[in-house]
Amino acid sequence: MVSRILKGPSTSTFNHSQSGGAEAEYDRLRDLARQEHSKKSACMDKSRNAYERGDGAAAHELSEEGKRHGAMMEQYNKQASDFIFRENNALGRVDGDTIDLHGQFVEEAEDILEQRIRYAQSTGQTHLHVIVGKGNHSYNHIQKIKPRVEQVCREQGLQYATEHNAGRMYINLQGGPAQMPQHLISDNNAYQEHHPQHHGQQHHPQQQHGQQQGYQQQYPGGPQYQQGGYPGGQQQQQHHGQQQGHNQQNEEIEKAVKKYLPKILKKLQRSCCTVM
Repeated sequence: MVSRILKGPSTSTFNHSQSGGAEAEYDRLRDLARQEHSKKSACMDKSRNAYERGDGAAAHELSEEGKRHGAMMEQYNKQASDFIFRENNALGRVDGDTIDLHGQFVEEAEDILEQRIRYAQSTGQTHLHVIVGKGNHSYNHIQKIKPRVEQVCREQGLQYATEHNAGRMYINLQGGPAQMPQHLISDNNAYQEHHPQHHGQQHHPQQQHGQQQGYQQQYPGGPQYQQGGYPGGQQQQQHHGQQQGHNQQNEEIEKAVKKYLPKILKKLQRSCCTVM
């Protein structure tokens, strides 16, 4: 397994007044991941030293141990990512057309956003608000997640714009210009005036509650998501299984052709020679 080097969260972790237990759990998971990363690095250093002194067996054993620590690091980071996502995107904290990426590593935020865009498009949503944070709590106050969100949009041919709240982005999921409809701008401004502590969360009609509930039930971290339960997940797994079956059949056919074709050609050549 090749582990990715994840960049730390770019902004304040929570978008609400969280309990001490929630923050402690998030910190615990990230700390365990950091510990595993340190153990992995130590093992890899020892593995290189063993290789340089000619002890190949020890080098291999230490390398494998380092890989195991790397896998554990990724597991703890995944748990932390899922945990903070559920905390910040729980029903009532964001609207159905909004996703909050507070507390995510940059690479985690990218994966979540790509999944969310696919889900939104598959359910006919026309736009998406993405809370990326202003970078107030980042090193040198530099936004880290926002540039990656912009990159994802460019790669998918989607136009985007920074909202009045600099910590939010608006993405047009239909491929057109990223111009917020006037009623969304009015609702957004009015809601922020009365709820400034909500980091630019937006209030919309009640039907979006159903959108968010459907999304939350399936992504991320829940048992349905782990089993491919997000929209298209089971179909993708089924298609993958079918594709594997087709590949195996093709391989068997190819082997049979390679095995019997030369014999058939020889027989044909002999027949031709006999006739002549």
